[in-house]
Amino acid sequence: MKTVVLMKQVGNKDAVLRINKEGTWIEEGDLSYEVNESDGYALEEALRLKEKHGGEVVVCSMGPQRVKSVIKDALARGADRAIHVVGDDLARLSPFAAAKVLSEAIRSEQFDLVLTGLQSDDNGYAQTGVILAELLGLPHATIVIEVDASGEGLRVKRELENGWYQWYTMPRPCLLTIQSGISQIRYATLKGIMAAKKKEIREVAPAEAATASTSHQRITKIYFPQKSKQTQYLGDGNARAGAAELAERLRTEARII
Repeated sequence: MKTVVLMKQVGNKDAVLRINKEGTWIEEGDLSYEVNESDGYALEEALRLKEKHGGEVVVCSMGPQRVKSVIKDALARGADRAIHVVGDDLARLSPFAAAKVLSEAIRSEQFDLVLTGLQSDDNGYAQTGVILAELLGLPHATIVIEVDASGEGLRVKRELENGWYQWYTMPRPCLLTIQSGISQIRYATLKGIMAAKKKEIREVAPAEAATASTSHQRITKIYFPQKSKQTQYLGDGNARAGAAELAERLRTEARII
């Protein structure tokens, strides 16, 4: 079984963010980078499926040359080879444009399964994987917390609301978006790090049509939320009147009841 895992490099969660002078993005030069958390779990699930059923794990990531650190770490953990879609501005693409670039990069791989993280830690759109499935003509399932590939198809367990779960049977090939915490992520061993140096990293250019098309969204302004405090006295000392006024404001202003 051949599995393609899509992995994204994102800014470190503990990084101090500064907004650029134009107010349109953050100062990326201040950041250190790491692998997107849920993508790490997607890779781990692919490696476990390979250990149980055999096959190949191919990692695909896009971005500038610094993305190589994510790719090499994935190869050291056990992935067989990698595809790097090289471009300096790919991190700013809309979910649709990103999915279009990725679909062209992996379309020829003849895969049985595509795994992505549920969402990215930076933008958190949770759309790229779903759109990619549509562009590739694949059935898909989201928020997956367990995968059973022992039969001809796949049985996947999805997390729903309020503690509910759903088992779903899917044909192959298909695409799954993986929830964080599905398993325990392994560390790269010294043997794996040495072996990664000999594994193939194929660089490809992004499809020009995908990057040149009009974006479906744009960021006009980024700013930090303004912090403010305000105290209001309700009921003028009357507890009953204050409680009634509080309930009314919670209903009409806060809209939480």
